Amino acid sequence: MKKTVLVTGGSSGIGTAIVKLFAEKGYRVLFTYNSREETAQEIVDQLQPHDVQMFHFMQGDLVSQETLLAQLPERIDVLINNAAVGSATVKRLSDDKYEQDRKMFEINALGVLWLTEAILPRMMEHGGKIINISSVGGGIFHYPGFLLADGMSKAALTFMTRQLAAEHAHTNIDIFAVCPGATNTDMFQSSTLNKLTDEQREAFVADLPKKRLIHPDEIALICEYLAQEHSTVMHGAVIDASLGLGVSPGMIKK
Repeated sequence: MKKTVLVTGGSSGIGTAIVKLFAEKGYRVLFTYNSREETAQEIVDQLQPHDVQMFHFMQGDLVSQETLLAQLPERIDVLINNAAVGSATVKRLSDDKYEQDRKMFEINALGVLWLTEAILPRMMEHGGKIINISSVGGGIFHYPGFLLADGMSKAALTFMTRQLAAEHAHTNIDIFAVCPGATNTDMFQSSTLNKLTDEQREAFVADLPKKRLIHPDEIALICEYLAQEHSTVMHGAVIDASLGLGVSPGMIKK
């Protein structure tokens, strides 16, 4: 039977890479978008004749969540909680510092909690995999210069991963977190690279572990591995997928 994966935030960055890889691997792929409807439709069109569908979803909004759940099939085999905002992208939602903090937790933590709790009952009978995309910042280590609420919301996500893993230690549901580092996405461009000159950007990348950015496809490959049956031995793992930045935090400077 073809397995069904639900990917939140699938219209850009790591989410798009996950959608494309899982479609190519034969999954039925359901993905959400918020403000990128045209881009989401282009992804669906590009992936024909694969089984890929898009759904509008405002993570952290319970009305939007209920609408999404009503559209989804009863069986979800893999849930990949990827949708998030960062220290720069949250500023697109509000100019107010307190509203930005609220949105950070609403989208990055509460929204993931609520959706996960809603999907879990759909997995109890047949089993499933839940993969939370967190961040090396907050999920593994702490970095000055980013919004406090950013790292705090990602730390909440890794805590949720461990707590749920403990609660499902004896069930057929596996839970993981993946914590990418400096990844070549719109979010990281906005938070860090767009502020730099060409020379500064080149120096910044040269100072990173392995002297390069992570490609979204690399994170997608980790997720595809975790979605398979043999990943059960890693149940509860919070994976540092940062090219070593998590063990060499001094290499990134804001």
